[in-house]
Amino acid sequence: MAGSSASETFPMPTLIPLGDSSFLVRFGTTLTDDANRAAIAFASALARAPVPGVLEVMPNLVSVLLRYDPCAATPDTILGEVRLRLSGLASDKRKPHGWTIPVVFDGPDLEETAAALGMTGGAFIAAHNASPLRVLATGFAPGFVYCGLHPQVLVLPRRMAVRPAVPAGSVLFAAGQTAIAATEMPTGWHVIGHTDFNNFEPTKQRPTRLTAGDTIQFEAVR
Repeated sequence: MAGSSASETFPMPTLIPLGDSSFLVRFGTTLTDDANRAAIAFASALARAPVPGVLEVMPNLVSVLLRYDPCAATPDTILGEVRLRLSGLASDKRKPHGWTIPVVFDGPDLEETAAALGMTGGAFIAAHNASPLRVLATGFAPGFVYCGLHPQVLVLPRRMAVRPAVPAGSVLFAAGQTAIAATEMPTGWHVIGHTDFNNFEPTKQRPTRLTAGDTIQFEAVR
């Protein structure tokens, strides 16, 4: 999908009806940088120019789900409005907020993760922190944040076994991404450390601090 500048191109999305009151706008079937940037740009476009009748917009890593009121708008009307916004889709021009997040790399999976990548623990930490990452999406659980994408040398599948619970602040690693758990939760990701950074404050009007498109620099602390 062409953006507003000649140098900017987004993947062509697939528009998928879900039931009688939702549409999924999917920019890819696997996570890529282009598909993620397109999903973020489309969610931003909907925030700037809401579609009448749409009740909820839920962005994900490579897609955006729109839930609408079928009594207020027809599927054809929603599709028309969606296509209108896609036709002028451009990256969010806001300056991304940069964050430095301190991490204690003491997770139970750190050494095993490093070994699986052919590295020592120290080399893995250095490679992990070498470059800033983008916030790809938030969600899945309250305050949970996905950051990426790591280079191919740092791509590792999830664990075969799921831990029944990891504490809030756990720093997780898998599938070319680093994630931060803001609440206690089960996970199949590799637990590589923890942080005191809190991305979920439910009493605030905006309960999460991080936003898709922000940049994250992880920093090792003891």
